Amino acid sequence: MDQPKITFSDFLLEKNRKLFRISITLLRILALFFLVYLFLLSITLMGSAFKFFGQDFANRLIATTSNPLVGLVIGILSTSIVQSSSTTTSIVVGLVGAGALSIANAIPIIMGANVGTSVTNLLVSLGHISQKAEFRRAFGAAVVHDLFNLIAVLILFPIQCFTNLLGQFSQFFANAFQSIGGLHVISPIKIVTSPVIKIIEKLTGRSGIIELIISLVLLFIALRYLVKVLKLLFIGKMEVFFDKVIFKNALTSLLFGLILTALIQSSSITTSFVVPLVGAGILTLEQIFPYTLGANIGTTVTAMLASLATGNISAITVAFAHFSFNIIGVALIFPVRFIPISLAKWMADLSIKSKIYPLIYIAGIFFIFPLLIIYFMR
Repeated sequence: MDQPKITFSDFLLEKNRKLFRISITLLRILALFFLVYLFLLSITLMGSAFKFFGQDFANRLIATTSNPLVGLVIGILSTSIVQSSSTTTSIVVGLVGAGALSIANAIPIIMGANVGTSVTNLLVSLGHISQKAEFRRAFGAAVVHDLFNLIAVLILFPIQCFTNLLGQFSQFFANAFQSIGGLHVISPIKIVTSPVIKIIEKLTGRSGIIELIISLVLLFIALRYLVKVLKLLFIGKMEVFFDKVIFKNALTSLLFGLILTALIQSSSITTSFVVPLVGAGILTLEQIFPYTLGANIGTTVTAMLASLATGNISAITVAFAHFSFNIIGVALIFPVRFIPISLAKWMADLSIKSKIYPLIYIAGIFFIFPLLIIYFMR
């Protein structure tokens, strides 16, 4: 049977189609890089904005605590306000180093900071609230991080109060590593976003409220189009890459989260970044759960290195208390990971029945409950 002849015009048409497809793919890749940058900028700017009108308040809160339960909720509230567990930890380290806060009182605050830092994920998930299916997946991915931290606190906080387990662990590590020295790691995210943030700060007159509004607008714009571009580029080929390489199993997922967070120096950014990926259906809740645990451990690495560089035994002890809390939490909860994952799925299902439930959860856990405890117990 004769093969159909390919004319020169057919050849040119096919060539043009290929060039068009390549051009469209390149444009989508450029759009993806721009949207990722916009997303990272919005998260970093949000943290900067909260610090402007929240850091002094957080400082005063932390400096006056003596009750362990009050210390725990102060850690949650102050970190939720400043959007950075690193900021809370730095304040705590400074107060411990100055003798204004004991290590025993500092540890519950560090535990609370671990819970408070996950509020950023939830704020990111709200960017999907207009898309029912996307929001269900995104909220589940965000809340599973909170649930790990909350369950870890429920287990370890009573143990810490009665046995000072984390204090003993951190003191042991601090004594063992005090003399080895450390280093200060530069965050690549800060390098690429700080010039734009400085311009925004200058234009807004360093107004925390205006910066917060700008950051939220940028976040919602980035999320609106990021999910669309991710679906166009990644569904299919990248899903196979994620499944076969990065999220091949729990260990590789955990290590990826740990290393990436140690390099970027922000668990808020690394854990928030997978929220739109889950929202887009590219990743699953089961895949990202070990990754979030790795991120929790990774966020303590730079603090430990920085504290070792100071040689201050109090700073080193507090940094290792943060590390010990996460390591022990992972060891206890990972074998029964079906509990936080199942709870996250249930809460995600609940969130699409009424959009008020996620808002009540965020306000209640991160702000109202801590404020009530502080009001009645101080």
